[in-house]
Amino acid sequence: MKKSLLALATGSFALGFAEFVMMGILPATATGLRVSVPDAGDFISAYALGVCAGTLFLVFGRRVPPKRLLLGFVALVAVGNAAAACAPSAEALVAARFVSGLPHGAFFGTATIVARELADPGREGQAVSIMVLGQTVANMVGVPGGTLLAVLLSWRATFLFVAVWAVGSLLLIARFVPAVRPIPDAGLAGQFRFLKKPGPWLVIGAVLLGNTGIFCWWSYVSPWLTDIGGFPADALPALLVLAGFGMVAGSLVGGRLTDRTSPGKMAAAGQAIGCAALLLIFLFSGTPATAAALMFLCAFGMFFVSSPQQLLMVKVGRGGGEMIGSACVQVAFNLGNAFGATIGQAVLNAGASYASPSLAGVPFSLAAVALLAVFAARYERRYRAAGAPDGIDVHDAPETPSCTQPAFRLE
Repeated sequence: MKKSLLALATGSFALGFAEFVMMGILPATATGLRVSVPDAGDFISAYALGVCAGTLFLVFGRRVPPKRLLLGFVALVAVGNAAAACAPSAEALVAARFVSGLPHGAFFGTATIVARELADPGREGQAVSIMVLGQTVANMVGVPGGTLLAVLLSWRATFLFVAVWAVGSLLLIARFVPAVRPIPDAGLAGQFRFLKKPGPWLVIGAVLLGNTGIFCWWSYVSPWLTDIGGFPADALPALLVLAGFGMVAGSLVGGRLTDRTSPGKMAAAGQAIGCAALLLIFLFSGTPATAAALMFLCAFGMFFVSSPQQLLMVKVGRGGGEMIGSACVQVAFNLGNAFGATIGQAVLNAGASYASPSLAGVPFSLAAVALLAVFAARYERRYRAAGAPDGIDVHDAPETPSCTQPAFRLE
C-alpha cells in the first residue's frame, strides 16, 4: 500500500510542481516573453481553465479502469510541460499551460478513489493526505528548485524538468499501483445526481471562494516577498522552501485531524486559518520576519483543507459520482486560482502595492469559512458510539441515527 500511495504521490508532485512553480518563475517568464508581471498572470489562469475542461475525461471515461486513467493523465502532464518548455511566445505558453492543466483535476479525482480503496479502515484521510503529499512536497522542494533553475539556467528548464519527472512517475504508477475496479457505472447523468442536493454545492462554493481569496495574493507571492517583505531576489528559493514546508505540515495535520474529527469541521478550520493569514499579511507584513512567518501560516492553511475537502466530495458523490465529486474540488480550486489571479492583477494594475491583493482576498475567504460552517452545522453528525463510521449520505435516510449510519446526511 505504501509503495502504491508513494507512486501516486509522484504524480501529484508533477502536477503540484506544474501548477505552483509559475508563482516562483513569474518574473523570469514575464521578462523572457516580454510581458508585464501582472499580464503574466494569464499563465496561471490558463492552467486553471485547463483543469476545469479536463474534468470531461472523467465524465466520458467512467468505465475505464482507474489505473489506465492515471497513466494517461501523467502522460499528458509530460506532453503539456514539454510544450511549455518550447513555447516561442506568450500566446503559445498560455496554450501549453492550458494543456498542462487538463489532467490535473481528473488525476486527483481518480487518485483519491484509488487511495481510499488502498487505505486501512478509518485511515482514509491519512491515505489521501499521503497521495496529496506529492503536491505539497512539490511546493517545498520542487517549486524552489524550479525557481532556482529559472535563475541559473532558464524558465524553460523548469518546465522541461516537470516533463521528465512525469515520465518517471508514469513508470512508477505502472509498476506499483494495483488494478482497482472502476466505480459503479451510474450512467452519464447518474454521475451528477449528487449535485441535485445543496450540501455538495456548499463545499464546492467554499473551495472556489477560499482559493479565490488566497490566490488574489499568492499569485504574486514572489514580487510581494521582494517589494513588501524586503527580501533580495536570490532569497526566493529558500523562502519558497519555507512555504512548501508549511504546505506539507498543513496537509499532514489536516489529514490526521480529519480522521479524528470530521472533514467538514476541519475544512472550515483550514479556511479560517487562510482567511486570518490574509488579513495579517495586509496589516503586518512590512518586515522580513513577519513576511516569512505569515507566508508560512497562509501556506499551512491552504493545504490543511486538501484532505478533508477531497474526502467530503468523494463521500457526497457516493453511488457513481465519486470521481466527479473529487474532481470538483480541483476544478473549484483552480477556478479560484484563475479568479484570484485576475482580481489580484486588477488590483495591481490599479496602482496598488503588492500587499493590497491580500486584503482584496479576505471577503472571499471569509465567505468560504461561512459556507463550510453551514455545511458542518447542517449536515455533519458526529456519532459517539465506538467504531461508528463517518460518511456522507446524499440519499434519503431515517431521521433517527444509529451507529451504523453515516455521520452526514444531505437533504
